[in-house]
Order: sequence, then structure tokens, then C-alpha cells
Amino acid sequence: MRLVPLGVSGSFPGPATPASSYLVRVTAAEAAAAGYQPRDWNLLLDLGNGAFGALQRHMDPMALDAVSISHLHPDHCADLSGLYVYLRYHPRHGSLRTGRRPKRLPVYGPADAARHLAHSSGLSAGETMENDFDFQSWAEHKLVEVGPLTIEPHRVFHPVETYGVRVTGPSSSGGTATLAYTGDTDACSSVVELARDADLLLSEAAFLEGRDDVVERGIHLTGRRAGQVATDAGARRLLLTHLPVWNDPADSLAEARGSYAGPVDVAQPGTVYDL
Repeated sequence: MRLVPLGVSGSFPGPATPASSYLVRVTAAEAAAAGYQPRDWNLLLDLGNGAFGALQRHMDPMALDAVSISHLHPDHCADLSGLYVYLRYHPRHGSLRTGRRPKRLPVYGPADAARHLAHSSGLSAGETMENDFDFQSWAEHKLVEVGPLTIEPHRVFHPVETYGVRVTGPSSSGGTATLAYTGDTDACSSVVELARDADLLLSEAAFLEGRDDVVERGIHLTGRRAGQVATDAGARRLLLTHLPVWNDPADSLAEARGSYAGPVDVAQPGTVYDL
């Protein structure tokens, strides 16, 4: 199992990276070794502004197996509109030409995802995306299976309905590995449980200590709070993401290293992280 960040910018795309989106991949060999269909498996965690373009540099979007949406802020879901257009109107493979995709693409997210995304995509009254997307609402802690990958959603602390996810699957070095992705959250007990003993904690760290203290609680983690989550949870590695363009990544790293003794980095778009 490997993680490929497609976009790591917080709140909106930056000049060097789209907004939040992360591709989780399992190779055919890893899937076969785990007793699953021997093909590549592809799970997308969020698809924020600009990230659909980055996705196409790594794979054909038709080969996605599922999409996991943490919440309905545009920096985490806006480019589902582009994915919908691709799946529906592609001149050779689109559902409008073929009649219907053999299987609708599962999209897991908050309860209002289908209506929200149809509205934000400017679809006409009564039109939906459900010819191409199979929308399914998260139920906290209810496991979702995507081939060799198991997803467990955890409700986290953010102003709208938001879920972090634990993704467990075949390790690239043998056995199994767990990726914990926070989505957007402030510090809370559920994000610690989400990260419990994770091999890699992919944590947002949009705020800085002191500078952002004037903002109400329940919005974002700082590097220090992300590091404390990793420490309290016993996570083996910490990867910071969702930094807005006005943050110096060195400041977020310094904060995290002050509260977490393990390996910590800032996520880089296009870099492959093996688990």
C-alpha cells in the first residue's frame, strides 16, 4: 500500500499544489498476496480544487475503485464535478455513450453529499450525479471494504459534518499497514482514536500556535497539536498536510517536532510514501 498526495494546500489551491487530495494504491501483486483479485486497486481520499488534473498524471480516472470524502468544503470535494464530467462525457468510455458504467463509482461521504455536489456543480433541477456515482453516507466506525482496503470513518471536530478515516491494507513490505487521515479537525478524543497505532498519520496542520489563537476552536490543528495527537495515539510516523499558502512549512514542522519525537515531514505532492 502506498500514499500519493495529489494536493496538499489548505483551504484553497496554492501556486504549487492543488487543494487536498490523496491517492491510496495497492499493486496487483500486493492484492494477490492478500487473497484479492490480482489487479491494481485505487482509493481516492478527497478531491479538492484543482486536484482532478493532478490525478490524471497518475492514473486513468476510470480505474478508480472508490472515493472517500471527508466533508463538503470545496477544498476537499470541489473537483468531483470534473470527475463526474469525465465519467459521463468521455467520448469513448463515458456513461452517456455506453448507456451506463458497468458499476457506478462508490462515493462515501457526509449525508448530504449527493444533493450538495449536484447543486455546487450547477446541474439543472432534478438532475443528479447518481448515474455515475453511488453515493453512500458514512456511519461512524462502520467498516467499508474496497477490495483489499478497509476504511473506518471517525467523526471529528469541525464546523460541518466531517470524518477522518483509517485505511488498512496490504503493506508494501508484507503484512498489513494502517494509514490514518484526519480530514479537517481540531484536537479531540476521536482524532486520537483515529490515529491509534497508525503506521502513518496524515494530519492537517493549517494553523500556527499564537497566530491563529483568535480563531474559534473546532476549525484546524496546529503543528503542535498534530504532533500531540501522534504522540498520544502512538502513531509511528507523522505527515503534515493542508498548510495554507501563508504558512512557512518550517514553522509547522518545528511545532510538530516539539510535541512528537517520531519521524515527521510535510507532505509533498506527487511523492510516493510506502506503508
